[in-house]
Amino acid sequence: MFLCGISYYLPEKILKNDFFKDLSGVSDEWIIERTGIKERRRAGADENTHSMGIAAVSSLKESFDLSDVDLIVGATYTPYDTIVTLAHAVQHFIQVPDVPALSITSACSSFINASEIVEGYFAMGKAQKALVITSEHNSAYSNDHEPKSGPLWGDGAAAVLYSKNQLAGGLKVVSIKSAGAATAGKATEAVTLRMHGGLSMPYGKDVFLNACTKMAQVTAEILEENGFSLDDLNYVAPHQANFRITKKVLSNLGVGLDKALSNIQYLGNTGCAGAVIALAEKWEEIKKGEIVVMPVFGGGYSYGAMLLKK
Repeated sequence: MFLCGISYYLPEKILKNDFFKDLSGVSDEWIIERTGIKERRRAGADENTHSMGIAAVSSLKESFDLSDVDLIVGATYTPYDTIVTLAHAVQHFIQVPDVPALSITSACSSFINASEIVEGYFAMGKAQKALVITSEHNSAYSNDHEPKSGPLWGDGAAAVLYSKNQLAGGLKVVSIKSAGAATAGKATEAVTLRMHGGLSMPYGKDVFLNACTKMAQVTAEILEENGFSLDDLNYVAPHQANFRITKKVLSNLGVGLDKALSNIQYLGNTGCAGAVIALAEKWEEIKKGEIVVMPVFGGGYSYGAMLLKK
């Protein structure tokens, strides 16, 4: 399985930290110290999860023929429509009929699980070329007046083209692994998005502790299971939840911070799209033989990683 194309979309509106000062009393310095975030993107009034995902696919379409895509998988926890899902909206946009189109939600690990679905379809001979779209419209659900988690959220989308057989360029998907840790800590309470309650994170410290542990653990495991060491690792593209988490994960691994692909400082927490956007931003610079691990962790304490090699 090969990741042969990648693209992303960011809304034009930039929201600086000062926006939150009058709303919730938190300062620019307070937000940066606790999260590393200086600014984030905010979807416009005419944008949503579907439109941002379609915009990311539109960019991908400039470089790749998508007419032979035979599987479409959406990944999001901030749906615009729970019946006509992200995958259906994209299928309508690219006008490829009569192929599987489905969407999955597993918090911020949704992209990894969507990629596992593709891996399964490829293994069963049910597909040859797949499109995965990840899009998060966090601001549709978040509360800007909530001081602890209100400033965290950003909006954005990414699209990835997978092929069962190698195409020119791209990265080989060496391995994908995922798990749920809903039995740990405050997993079922720490981060929630309920129909009438919006996006909430009442137990941020518990999220922090478990995320640092699980993301470091799964990174080390996926490398070892595939015959690599931490010394072989060139880049880590972690879930963009909090820059302090990124620093702690790399510290736990004994890996230099210079190997982290990080965009949370200027995009905020863009959910399961963040790590994919970070990979897309670095895409042209990855050299032959280099190794990238994408570790993720989400609410409900789902986690996982993808191991990629150029």
